[in-house]
Amino acid sequence: MTAQNVRIRIIDSIEQLSKTRWQQLSREAGPFLSYEFLHALENSESCTNESGWQPCHIAILQNQDDNVSAIIPGYLKTHSYGEYIFDHAWANAYVQHGLDYYPKWISAIPFTPVTGPRLLSDGQFLLTPELVNEVELALVAHAKREFDEFLSSFHWLFPNDATSTQLTQSHETLPHYLTRYTVQFQWHNYGYRDFDDFLNALTSRKRKDIKKSRRKLSERGVRFTYHTGDEISPETLRFFTKCYKATYLKRSGHVGYLNDAFFEQLVESISDKMLIVTASENGVAVASALFFYDETGLYGRYWGALKEVDGLHFACCYFEGIEFAIAKKLPLFNPGTQGEHKILRGFEPIYCRSHHKLQHASFQSAVADFLQRETPHIANYFNQARNALPFNKEFVPTLKTTSVNLPNDDTYNQNEKNDEI
Repeated sequence: MTAQNVRIRIIDSIEQLSKTRWQQLSREAGPFLSYEFLHALENSESCTNESGWQPCHIAILQNQDDNVSAIIPGYLKTHSYGEYIFDHAWANAYVQHGLDYYPKWISAIPFTPVTGPRLLSDGQFLLTPELVNEVELALVAHAKREFDEFLSSFHWLFPNDATSTQLTQSHETLPHYLTRYTVQFQWHNYGYRDFDDFLNALTSRKRKDIKKSRRKLSERGVRFTYHTGDEISPETLRFFTKCYKATYLKRSGHVGYLNDAFFEQLVESISDKMLIVTASENGVAVASALFFYDETGLYGRYWGALKEVDGLHFACCYFEGIEFAIAKKLPLFNPGTQGEHKILRGFEPIYCRSHHKLQHASFQSAVADFLQRETPHIANYFNQARNALPFNKEFVPTLKTTSVNLPNDDTYNQNEKNDEI
């Protein structure tokens, strides 16, 4: 499909799009690209122009047909928080040269660094370079018309392989997107029968360490309760949000990006895709963790505790998640971003990508140079993490993770570097 036979609409509220059509296009895209999840972010005012997350979705229509053929979820950003791809140094460089880095446009799921499609379609629609160019032109015109602002850049965060391949395919005349790599840690279900079966895949030392840690919690009177669907009562949710706010306040000085209305709306709309694990000590609730899940996997998102208990975070957020994923026969468990401590608990390193295009040619070249130097370090970090995995020698050949060398992407060198910043 060429850009000549499509129409592009900029959508500043998900309510302007058909819920039914969104659901059709987002099938098998995971819980975070569901209409309900993104609508809750907007309806609760967690994502607004005031919060720095102005919805700016792309609807693509074919010819004169009013039926939406594809959707690209997106946002105009006036800061870089809640993205988990850290470009603050780029923003600072703009400021030092008297330029505005914000607003920028990103295709991403707010506060949710989970890889997935960034083009929602029925599978027949391709994100060609020409179409991407048309989308960018429409976004620039929209920002100028609605906000009298110039967009500095375009960013696609945590796209899956299909979106990434389409987005970075070569074109003779259009500028290329730069690729940035990051590493997360993900647990894979190799058909484990139960948690002990998983532990048997680990080295003897690590198996004993985990059993000892869980035993200490049990002896201390710590118990875990699962709540899904109708079992998520108002009291269960209130305790979770209390823990969430308390932990955010302690670590970050604020009560979190997400408010009560967001979580309440989710319970009303997709409680069948939510899991709240409550940890109690001698019958008194002390901590809580929120997960989302569907057939694609289990995703750990938020955690909070009212009391410090040694080993409780690992148990509640990781081990209970593994138990649940095994019981539900889910293929994977993504516990969230960052954290080398996950490696010794059986979480394998995985690559995540982001793609970036800065409209200022000299800055595009500077970022390209930075990424070319950064990429080998990311590959080295990945391989070191892979080599530290605690699986026994007999099990290692079955792992999905293998050592790799990341490519020195040719797109890094597409822009002339004659203009120095």
